[in-house]
Amino acid sequence: MPGVSLPLPDGRTLLVEGGAHALTLLLDGQPLLRAELQDEVWWLQAHDMPLAVWAFAYQGFAIDPGCQRLLLKLDDCPAELVQAGLLSPEVEGLWQVQRSMFWQLPMPWRRVAASENYPQRFVLSDGRRHPQRPPKPDGELYRRFDRRLGSWISLRTLDIEADLERFSRWQNHPRVAEFWQEQGSLEQHREYLERLAGDSHVLTLIGCFDDQPFAYFEAYWAKEDRIAPFYAVDDYDRGIHMLVGEEDHRGPHKVEGWLSALVHYLLLDEPRTRRIVAEPRADNQRMIGHMQRLGFWQEKEFDFPHKRAALMVQSRERFFDRCRLC
Repeated sequence: MPGVSLPLPDGRTLLVEGGAHALTLLLDGQPLLRAELQDEVWWLQAHDMPLAVWAFAYQGFAIDPGCQRLLLKLDDCPAELVQAGLLSPEVEGLWQVQRSMFWQLPMPWRRVAASENYPQRFVLSDGRRHPQRPPKPDGELYRRFDRRLGSWISLRTLDIEADLERFSRWQNHPRVAEFWQEQGSLEQHREYLERLAGDSHVLTLIGCFDDQPFAYFEAYWAKEDRIAPFYAVDDYDRGIHMLVGEEDHRGPHKVEGWLSALVHYLLLDEPRTRRIVAEPRADNQRMIGHMQRLGFWQEKEFDFPHKRAALMVQSRERFFDRCRLC
């Protein structure tokens, strides 16, 4: 078959050559791995086995979104791959890579230090007991090439000076204003973003396709949020608000790409996060339908002071068991 090119976030390119029973992987044009399939088991030969196993798993899961595991035969199994969770034993002499475990490994998609190593200390905010949150990150947080779209998907933190004008333009679009109800002037929007910048429980993000901004997201710690009284909230649940501002980046195929990336980043950022929640307006059936197709379920409807909302929930287990990342 013709070679398949898979760009990596660090600037290198993985090239996959071969067919259904034999593959060669090249990294930036240099041979990395030779693999042959015998009785549903891939026999791998490589000089740098840790890198080769990761690259082989990535190409397998990216090219075939339906592939759930790969069985491998290795001359030598690097202990660090077992300790990291990339490899687990199958039967004597064979190893397996599980899709659900592979996509929980943070590198190279997560671009900055995560919340996972931040010590747990409980504090009170407005009468609510919750873990003290880590300092907010800055810059690009996540990057992954989406093979179906043929585009890079990335998330970076919002920069008020650089992003204020586009944020205001997006909020004043009638389609966005119908659901967000945050239309206003530049100064009103500056005040809105500055308030969130000083709020430790909310992280403001810009979504990009091929480094071009197209969306605004808010990721919040649910325990400190207004949503907390409406369900059995966990200490590390994250919630999301979503806004696609650019018209040419709308559509179900784009939603699948960016929503999966947003959830993926938040689950990589904090391994203690068990659920991602959202509370779209209950009559926003288009967004609710998009979310349900990607594994969210509607737990119930409830009343905020300003809207009737649908509680949408995605669990860590369900996301990684069914993830359609590629």
